[in-house]
Amino acid sequence: MFEPYYFSDDRLSQLADTSRDRFRSAEPFPHVVFDGLLPEWVLDQVVSEFPQPGDGPWKKFDRSTSKKLASEGDALFGEFTRHLLAQFNSAVFLGFLERLTGIDGLVPDPYFEGGGLHQIERGGFLKVHADFNWHQKLRLDRRLNAIVYLNRDWQESYGGALELWDRQMTHAVAEVLPVFNRFVVFATTDFAYHGHPEPLACPPGRTRRSLALYYYTNGRPAEERSSEHSTLYQQRPGERQGRTRRTVERVTPPVLLDAARHVRRRAHAR
Repeated sequence: MFEPYYFSDDRLSQLADTSRDRFRSAEPFPHVVFDGLLPEWVLDQVVSEFPQPGDGPWKKFDRSTSKKLASEGDALFGEFTRHLLAQFNSAVFLGFLERLTGIDGLVPDPYFEGGGLHQIERGGFLKVHADFNWHQKLRLDRRLNAIVYLNRDWQESYGGALELWDRQMTHAVAEVLPVFNRFVVFATTDFAYHGHPEPLACPPGRTRRSLALYYYTNGRPAEERSSEHSTLYQQRPGERQGRTRRTVERVTPPVLLDAARHVRRRAHAR
């Protein structure tokens, strides 16, 4: 189904070596964007299997903080999609991520808790947030997000760009348009604020589609530790979102550490 070259140690190690400085120095938090990571025919196969909004048991979110569709487990995965996601969770790809990010001992999530297939219809959104930090079943710390976008001929006017916000929530430092075969990796901490907060303006019948993979470790650096928590939604300047600045869906509010880092420059992802 796949030519081994695309998930080979040699190719991915070279890509990691040429991209690690860009990942680690990126603002407002470590991230990197790759275009054309996979052959287009591979993702065309995934798109051909991707369920429509009315097909299958999508988990539906319709809240003030998010309006989207997401898979639960692997029930919605087509045969080819299932194979591709297994490659992203393979030892070879984990080695690439470790070499790229400097985070050792990465563990994939075979349960796809919160990950897998994501789809947003016209008018949908995902407010700016930091992600949950603890996998209940695996009992591991969440460290990395990886997203593969599946949207051919996506126009900027449609919206849906992934926004990466500064720690003080003053502005979006980087924006990533969700175009076909674009791959984004970013570090997951209590201050990795991201989302696409404005309602999607794509034509009727089109959706914003992506694959999401999350990676974990047993423990994390002391300066990143906090209490177990779920999604931490943030307010943008001038935005109302309940009575408090942080909206937490469940679990214990985090004990936040190392909160004084300042963003020094504005950078835009390519």
